[in-house]
Formats: sequence, C-alpha cells, structure tokens
Amino acid sequence: MLRRALLSTLSFTLVSSLAAAQAPTITPAGDPSVNPDTIYRLAVKASDFPEESYVLLLDDGVARFEADGRSTRTYRQIVQILRPDATDAFREREFSYAPKHQRFTLNWMRVVKPDGTVISAKPTFVQESDVPADLGDPTYSDRKVVRTSLSGVEPGTIIDYSYTTEELKPFLPGDFLDSWRITPATQVKRSRYIADVPAGLTPRIHEENLNFKRVEHTANGRHSYMWATHDLPRIKGEMFAADSNGVVMDVLISSPTTWARIGKWYADSSRSRYVLTPAVKAKITEQVKGARTLDDSIRAVHRWVAQDIRYVAIALGMGGYQPRTPDEVVRTGFGDCKDKATLFVTALQQFGVTAYPVILSSTGHVRRDMPSISQLDHVIAAFQRPGTKGYEFADLTASLTPLGELPFGYQGDFGLVVHRDGSSEEITFPKAPLLANETERSIVGTLSPAGIFDGRYVETDLGGRQYQLRSAFENPLDSTQRAKGAKAMAAALFDGATGDSLVTFAGKDLSATPRVSILVRGGHAASMAGNDAILTNPFGPMTGVATLAQELESAGPRRFPIDAQDIFGYGETRMEFRVALPDGWHAQLPPSVDAASEFGHYRSEYAQHGRDLVLTRTITGATGVYAPDQATALVQWLNAVAKDDAKLIVITKPQPVP
Repeated sequence: MLRRALLSTLSFTLVSSLAAAQAPTITPAGDPSVNPDTIYRLAVKASDFPEESYVLLLDDGVARFEADGRSTRTYRQIVQILRPDATDAFREREFSYAPKHQRFTLNWMRVVKPDGTVISAKPTFVQESDVPADLGDPTYSDRKVVRTSLSGVEPGTIIDYSYTTEELKPFLPGDFLDSWRITPATQVKRSRYIADVPAGLTPRIHEENLNFKRVEHTANGRHSYMWATHDLPRIKGEMFAADSNGVVMDVLISSPTTWARIGKWYADSSRSRYVLTPAVKAKITEQVKGARTLDDSIRAVHRWVAQDIRYVAIALGMGGYQPRTPDEVVRTGFGDCKDKATLFVTALQQFGVTAYPVILSSTGHVRRDMPSISQLDHVIAAFQRPGTKGYEFADLTASLTPLGELPFGYQGDFGLVVHRDGSSEEITFPKAPLLANETERSIVGTLSPAGIFDGRYVETDLGGRQYQLRSAFENPLDSTQRAKGAKAMAAALFDGATGDSLVTFAGKDLSATPRVSILVRGGHAASMAGNDAILTNPFGPMTGVATLAQELESAGPRRFPIDAQDIFGYGETRMEFRVALPDGWHAQLPPSVDAASEFGHYRSEYAQHGRDLVLTRTITGATGVYAPDQATALVQWLNAVAKDDAKLIVITKPQPVP
C-alpha cells in the first residue's frame, strides 16, 4: 500500500510489472513501466524557468546486478529543450563502452512534440569508432565510442532517449558499483532509480541527504530497491561549496565485496610480474653505478622509472588492471602507472628494500565503506628502508614529484597496500602540513629620482606549489627562450621593465629547490606629480576580494557548507617589496591590515626604515568545513582583507631649496 501511494503521488503511469516492484525489462521495444505520453504532458513553460536551458521531464535508471558481478544498466532521459543554447548539446550525443566485456544497445532516440507527435523517430546518423589515443598522455584501450546526430531539436521539442550497457565479464568477479545523482544541476520533474539483485545478496547502500524513503520488494528470487521522487528544483552552485554537504541527494550501491578481497585479486593477478631478469638487473645496475649510499640508489631508480620510462597506458582487456613485466617495460621503454610501480618494486628488491604496490584513486574521495575496484584507478609504490617503520611513497607517473612526496590530489585519502602473499593494508596517505606548501616572492631594488626601478625578483615554490615552476623549467631553455622568459617576468612587475640574467633550475632535478630569479631593469615604477611621486604597488590591491564578498552577499540564503581550503588554498604565500628610495623621500604609508579568521589569515605591512620602503604580504590558507550560516562571517572577513586597497603609494619628495 505504501508503494502504491508513493507511485500515485509521483504521477507515473505504471503497469503491473512495476507495481509488483520488479525491475522492468527495458528493450528497444520500450519500457513497460512508463507511459511516455504521460511524461510528455509534464512539459513546462519556458517562461516559468528563466534560468534553465532545458529541464528533465524524466531521469531514469534501472540496474540489474548478478552475484558474479555481471550487470545490465539502462538509463533514460526525457529532456525538454527550453532555449537555443541547449540545442547543440542534445543534437550530438556520445556514448562509450568496451566491446570485449560489454555490450551496448541504443534502445531509442527520438524527438517529439509535447503532444507526442514524432519529429524524428531515430537519429539521422549513428557511428561507432575507436577512442583515439591522446598523443600527449596516451592511453590505448579497447573502448568504442557511439556517436549520434539528431535532427529537429529546437526549443520546445522533447528528446527521449534510452540506452543499455551490459557488463558481460567483470574483471573482478562479484564486484559492481553504481551511483545515482537524484538532484542533478537542472530541474527534474520525475526521478526514478531501481536496483535489482538476487534475493540472497545484500548490497552495500549509501544514501546521501534523501528526503524520502526507498521502496523494497522481494519476489521471484529477486530483491529490488527503488528510489522515486518528483519536482526536484535545480541545485545552484555556490562559491567555496564543500563536497560534504546536506544538499545534494545521491545513492551509491555496491557489491558486498571487501577491500581485502580486492587486494588479494590484485596480488594474484600481478604476482607473476615481479621478475628480475638479467636484462632488467643490468639496466638497474647501470642506473645506480654512481650511487654511494642506499638513498642514492633508491633516488636513482626513482628518477629513472619516473622520468626515463615513458608514460603510455595500455588498458586493453585485463591490461587495464594487470601490469606488464619489468622486462617488457624496460625493453619497450614505456609503461603506465601499474607497470612503473611494478618495475620500481622489483628494482628495490635488488637493494634489500621491501616495496609494495598501492592501489588508489588518482583524484581521491574514495568511499571506504563501499569497496569496489571501480573506485581505484591508479597504482603507486610504498617502500620501507631497512630498520625503519612506516612507509615512504613514490608516484612513478608524477615525474616532477620528489621521492617521498605525494601529489596533493590524494594526500589524506585512501590507499590499499598490496602484499605479495595476497594480504593488504588499508592506509590513509599522509597529508603535508599546510605550511609545507609555500610560495615566496621577493622584489628588492632601488628607485631613481626619475621613478625607475632596478633590482632583482626571486620566486621560490615548495610542496604542492612547486609544479608550475618545475613544469616551466622541465627542459633546458635556449638563449631565445631565456630572453623571452626574463622579459615577460619583468614586464609583469612594472611597465617598461626589461629582464635579464635569468637564473633557473633543472625542473627534472628532484633534489633542486624550485627557484627562479631575474634582474629587473628600467621599470617605470613611479610617476611624478608635482612634489610627489606615485609608486605602483607591484602586489596590487586586494579590492577584488570585495567583489567576492558582494557576490556571496547578493546570492541570497546559502545552502552549501563552506570549505575554507577553497578560499586561499592549502598553503601560504609570502611577498616582500623592498625598495631603496632617493635621499629625503618619505612614503605616505597606507594602513597595514591584519585580518584573521577560521577561513584564513591575511597580513600586510607598510613601513619605511631610513631610505628603505618595505611592503610585505602574507596570505595563509585554512582548512575546515563550516556551516552555511557562517557565510556572514566569511563576507565580513573578505571585506576586512579588501581594506588593503593600496594600488598606489604617494611618496613626498624633498622641497626644493629657494
């Protein structure tokens, strides 16, 4: 009775199959559980949704999972186009699948009027092709792309399409994972998601922020879960919104597998790959021939694997999960993350260093309570030096990341250390302290009576801040590149400035401090105005922060929590401008600003010591997620930071003697 009342409220036109809570069998002949004419009649007036380009009249997913991990997933959307800017997105659609273990069916794709009149009964063109490998970051896979072109898509029309992807042979038997976003970033009139499993299988289910209850039913040896709701307003994005929030409604469903089982599966599939052949051993010996200590050897191997072995992903069939042998990687000179990690782990054995592969998500955000290989897409290495406790890490595809450091994306997140015997450890990657990620900029020089600045600019970036500099100087610059680089850096400081004597570092030298400096000459730093000089603040004012505050304030009541890390970042920036003024010149100092809050700390100081005018600025980020009602405090703090509005600094020159 509860189910019937709920479905009646949702205004679905349902037939007996859904009323019995069985997952409907959807084929190109149609969905027996949904009457499309009823959905078409939900069409809205464009004038009622001035901020929407389209609305979803129906957002529908039906997934059928088997105990061995096989699945059939059918997704359907009925989309009403409201404005011209949405037409291009829906005229051309693209789907992908892996034919060696999946089957794809485009059930239907048509364009209709709200009264059901068919404009286009099927796509004008349907083409299947291979996914080309990106030459810059190549990944070779057996995936296919299905491209479709629709005619007749105009504002006021409705696109109704459905497709099914069948998983025929899962890589890890018994593993499956699916997610359903109930509140996407547009208006949804009707939303339904059904997950159907064998009656004896209890999946893991995670529900986020639901304001309604799911419906369950068991019949004919199957158990179904249904999430159905209606009239979902668009969720507008907000600045500095935290991922963890009480707004977005999601459902995640996975098999009852465990991380231990996943670790054993990876260990079993990779165990035979850790072979130290004579050719590999000779290559390792060549790489460490200049090493004097164990640390030298480890660093030499890390540099070789990370920088000399080209990154090329071969995700063909089981190759997406099973590494190639070190011998093949060394012989071909390329490998992907798991290939490189396997080579590194094997190489360290030669020096008596215990090392293991670690599987993880390259972007973080793993849900630990929903074990699935689908959450993990990357492999790095963990190793332990003799006589030490704890792990050090090496990401062998992050060629500019020093040994022992980790890319910021998965610091503090989940990793699975896989041992050769099939056991595994669930770990949390260390997160570098906030102050380990720093940028330091220094401008030091002199100002002539004509307002011309000559001096030196130095920048040092550490931790998660180092990669832009390392990338810029990854390869040696020729004389033309050095001249252009120095000129561009100087011109960014003062009008008319030229730069020379560029001092850089080797970006690939992971032991080198990421630092760059130039001599700045002839910069028009100040202009004359009677008995005053008007000096340009090379740091610029912070008035732009006031614009952020205004946007936050004008957005109305806030729904999302505030992620402090998104405001000034996870790190600290320190800047100093120290300029020696001509004798007798005195600056009219702007007020210093010291604004501290849970969202960060901003400090600026303006001082003159003798001839030296000194401007300093320190911007320190923060961490933490704060309730939406803290937006007022955030606005107040941003406005306090914006008080550092000194774009120009007035300097009084000595009065001429009559």
